[in-house]
Amino acid sequence: MGGEEKRSRIPQLRLDELLEELQARIDAARGTRDRVHSLLEAVLSVGRELDLTQVLRRIVEAAAVLVDARYAALGVIGPDGETLSEFLTVGLSEEEIGKIGPYPTGRGILGELIHHPEALRLGDLSGHEASYGFPANHPPMRTFLGVPVRVREEVFGNLYLTDKRGGEEFDADDESVISTLAVAAGVAIDNARLYEEAQGQHRWLSASAEITRGLLSGSARSQVLELIAQRAREITGSELADVSVPVPGTGAVRVELATGGDEAERLGLVVPLEGSLSGEAFAHGSPAATADLAGDPRLSAGLRRFDGLGPAVAVPLGRATGQVEGVLLLARRSGEQPFTEREIAPLLGFADQAALALELAERRKDAEQLAMLEDRDRIARDLHDLAIQRLFATGMTLQSAARFIDHSGASERVLRAVGDLDETIKIIRSTIFGLRARDEGVSRGLRARAVGVVEEAQAALGFAPRLSMEGLLDTDVPGEVADHVVAVLGEALSNAARHAKARWVEVALRATGAQVVLTVRDDGVGIPEQGRRSGLRNLADRAESLGGTLELASPPEGGTRLVWSVPFG
Repeated sequence: MGGEEKRSRIPQLRLDELLEELQARIDAARGTRDRVHSLLEAVLSVGRELDLTQVLRRIVEAAAVLVDARYAALGVIGPDGETLSEFLTVGLSEEEIGKIGPYPTGRGILGELIHHPEALRLGDLSGHEASYGFPANHPPMRTFLGVPVRVREEVFGNLYLTDKRGGEEFDADDESVISTLAVAAGVAIDNARLYEEAQGQHRWLSASAEITRGLLSGSARSQVLELIAQRAREITGSELADVSVPVPGTGAVRVELATGGDEAERLGLVVPLEGSLSGEAFAHGSPAATADLAGDPRLSAGLRRFDGLGPAVAVPLGRATGQVEGVLLLARRSGEQPFTEREIAPLLGFADQAALALELAERRKDAEQLAMLEDRDRIARDLHDLAIQRLFATGMTLQSAARFIDHSGASERVLRAVGDLDETIKIIRSTIFGLRARDEGVSRGLRARAVGVVEEAQAALGFAPRLSMEGLLDTDVPGEVADHVVAVLGEALSNAARHAKARWVEVALRATGAQVVLTVRDDGVGIPEQGRRSGLRNLADRAESLGGTLELASPPEGGTRLVWSVPFG
């Protein structure tokens, strides 16, 4: 009886074992189903995003959930292909991140995946030969799973997962799931990049159209340059934007327009072609970039004005026209992302189009100036044929009549009037000479040169200075003295643009027959007590070398008045 009962229980035990095994397989299948479902949800979640930053954040979060990892990170490989340019983490609080310090750059185990982009599973991080250890205040980590993320066969970055919950090691299924997610992540990143590029191209096209409309509507060159700099700065997320133009015959460029940062300190500065990013772009006619504008040892010229700045790029303006007319410099804050080829390419197209628009504006300006010169020729002919001839005839008549006047006082007055008429004729002839100044030899007269300096200062000041001229500037003032006058005028207007913060500037140039007097007035902040005085010393030295004087005053109503006067024989 006992033997039969024992034999009847054996099939029951086997059935229980089979049922338990079946239940385990069902649980495993259910777990696999749930994991596949989670993977599909993660893929859909990542694929729905179009903003690249959000895509990267969702990839890291999804990876941590899928393999039940305590910590997860995504390291983006930089342009050099050797280091990490970006590092996104999950599992660490902001306080913990702050205590650890700077994000890793790609040494140790992280660098192992950069140099050997294939899946890597470790039961103990410290046991690997590439292990570099952890920085201070870093939480302990033991198990590890790393998988590369590829975008069109190019390794974009790596997914890093550590410390599987429950103390278990990452297994082959975990590796398979994360590898699948990495493939989907590569597609999502590529889509986000394409969307970002399309949006960028739309912004560049809109900016180009805005610039063209401004030029066709008659906007001044200074306004168009400011629009070019502002739009380039906004689209690229730059801290500052400068437009520099060449200084003829000096091997240097001058900052004609500055936006962002300390504008007043940069505006009007002259920097050499060698040792400056703008100079390099101008000299070679191609973009020049750096990851650290303030600390790059190649850029030795004028580093102080770039303190706190890092990535920068300078692109030439005018490549499309065959002649570089200037340079656009863009710079970001230190620690921000460097300018990539994907950013520089559309920026170059924008710069070429902006240069074409400026060329169009210059041609229109030339046409307007030609019309003005033709009008000046007409005025000059009228003055010569009508005014001078009649004045000369009147003088001859008075001079003849003086011989018949017996009263000495009356005769003296008539002769004085004849002298005044002769002086008036000289002034009119000087005016005609200025009106007819066309070719290079004639346009070197002091009047034309002073007008040119004032027009050049308009861009730096943001408005047109008022200019008045009196006397025989072109005929009486010697060439050597005229050269000093032009240099002093340029320095005075540059100082007003860089330091005065003025709303108006007045320039008066007068030749009295014995001396030339230049007066420059503005309504700015006055003369700074601690400001640089080298420019003022240069003006004083020029005056003293010619036997003249420099007077600098701050009138009661505010501003600054500069009077520079020298005698001439």
